[in-house]
Amino acid sequence: MFSDVIAFIQDLYGSKSFIPLHAPIFTGNEKKYVIEAIDSTYVSSVGAFVDRFEVDFAKYVGAKKAVVTGNGTSALHAALHLLGVSRGDEVITQALTFVATPNAISYCGASPVFLDSDELTLGLSVTSLAEFLFQNAEVRGDFCYNKRTGNRIMACMPMHVFGHPVQIKEIVKLCDEYSIPVIEDAAESLGSEFEGRHTGLYGRIGVFSFNGNKIITSGGGGMLVTNDVDLGIRAKHLTTTAKVPHAWEFFHDEIGFNYRMPNLNAALIVGQLEQLPRFVRDKRETAQIYNSYFSHKGIEFVCEPFGAKSNYWLNAILLSSRSERDSFLNETNRSGVMTRPVWNLMPDLPMYRTNLCGDISVARMLSDRLVNIPSSVRLPRG
Repeated sequence: MFSDVIAFIQDLYGSKSFIPLHAPIFTGNEKKYVIEAIDSTYVSSVGAFVDRFEVDFAKYVGAKKAVVTGNGTSALHAALHLLGVSRGDEVITQALTFVATPNAISYCGASPVFLDSDELTLGLSVTSLAEFLFQNAEVRGDFCYNKRTGNRIMACMPMHVFGHPVQIKEIVKLCDEYSIPVIEDAAESLGSEFEGRHTGLYGRIGVFSFNGNKIITSGGGGMLVTNDVDLGIRAKHLTTTAKVPHAWEFFHDEIGFNYRMPNLNAALIVGQLEQLPRFVRDKRETAQIYNSYFSHKGIEFVCEPFGAKSNYWLNAILLSSRSERDSFLNETNRSGVMTRPVWNLMPDLPMYRTNLCGDISVARMLSDRLVNIPSSVRLPRG
C-alpha cells in the first residue's frame, strides 16, 4: 500500500538498508576537539570547552546568557526551580509533548495542567490557553491563582514540537496579563525562529536539548538561555552544586544541583555547533522535497507555521485515520524505514491521569494521525 513512499524515502537517503529516524553525523572538528579535551586531562565538568560552548551558543541564538547542563530534562527542572515553582503549584503545558516536560514539573512537587494543541503549530493552543485562564485564573498580589483549586499558577511551559515554533508572542502576551512567567521548552527547536527571533528568547527562560537524536548532539546535554543576566548567573550557580568560588574551600550556600556537562561532551558539541547552519539548510531542503512529494500523493505534510522558520527537526505527515497510521507504521518499519507515531498524550499516562486537563480534541486527532518520517541530515557522513 505504501511501497511507493518507501521507495521514495530510500532513494532520498540513497539506501535500501535500514534508514533511521534521525541519526547524528560527525564530519567537522568533533574528533579533534575531543582529543584536545582528553589531552588537557580536563574531561569532567571543568574545562575550556564548557565555557566555549556556552559563549558560542549564546551568540548563535542571540541570548545574553547561556548555561549548559547534563541533559534537557535537568535544564527544565532548573528553570522551574529558578522561577520559584514548588510543591502544590500548577504549571500550564500541553497534552501533546514529550514526557520530560511534565516530569520536570513534577520534580518540583508541582502539578502539570494539560491543554490542547494548535493544529498548525502542533504546540500549545493560544485559544485553549485563553479559555483556561479566563475561566480559572485570577491575580492576587504578585501571583496568579487557580480559582477552582486555590493553587498558584507559577509558570506556563509551551513546547515547540518537532522544531515548529508555537505562537509564542501571543502566549507570552496572555501570560503577562495574568503574571505567569513563560519557560519555553525549545528542546527540539535549535535553529528555529519566530518572526526573526530565535526560539527560547521570548519567555523568561528557554531550554534546549542535545540528546543523540537532536539536530546537534553531545550524546546528551541541555542548555538554559535567558536575557536576564542576573537570572543566568544564578542558573550557573544553582546547576554547579551552588558552590561559592574559592581557591581551595568547598562551601555551598544553598541546595544546588549537580547538573554540569562534562568537558568531553562539550568538546564534541562545539564541533557540532560549528556545522549547525548547514545542518539547518539541509533539513529545510529535505522538508521541501518531502512537501512536494506528499502534496502529489494527497498526504498532508506538516509545514512550518506562518511567521516561523522551522529547523524541521523531525518531519511529519498526517494520515487519514489511526488505522491508516498503523498500516503505514507497520509497512515502513518492516521495510527498514524507521517511522514513529507521536508520543502518547500525557493525560493518558498512568501518573498523569488525574491531573487537570482541558478539552484536548486537537491533540487527540494529532495523536491518531501523525507520523514522523526519516529526517536525518543528508550531508555525507565521512
